Amino acid sequence: MVEEKKPAKKATKKTAVKKAAVKKTVAKKAAVKKAAVKKTAVKKTAVKKAAPVAKAAALNEEKVVVKKAAVKKAATKSADATVKKSSVNKLNVTLVRSKNGRLASHKACVAGLGLRRMHQTVQVIDTPENRGMIYKVQYMLKFEEA
Repeated sequence: MVEEKKPAKKATKKTAVKKAAVKKTVAKKAAVKKAAVKKTAVKKTAVKKAAPVAKAAALNEEKVVVKKAAVKKAATKSADATVKKSSVNKLNVTLVRSKNGRLASHKACVAGLGLRRMHQTVQVIDTPENRGMIYKVQYMLKFEEA
């Protein structure tokens, strides 16, 4: 009888070890599943939170596109109106003094008027912008209506 009990004890130890190993693997699998569920839950909540933000961003983009289109239309209308009004009124502008040694803003005004060298004459449209540039550097220019 003693011989029969010893193998039975060994078998119980082995089964206990196997059961413990199975429990560990089951626990690990459960932990992995819980982590996966948590990740998906976090993703879903992030998507839910981001959805209103994305909708708002899309609406803002649509508004911006509409505003840009309106601004372009208004700009082309005002440019057309300026050209139509001022197509009759033009100014002859001649550079009579050198750009050398002048302020950078004055050089920029001369370039904006289309003047590159001394005694060059250009014809510009009579607009408030061009009048402002001419006024700023009038000491360097000779101008009359064309």
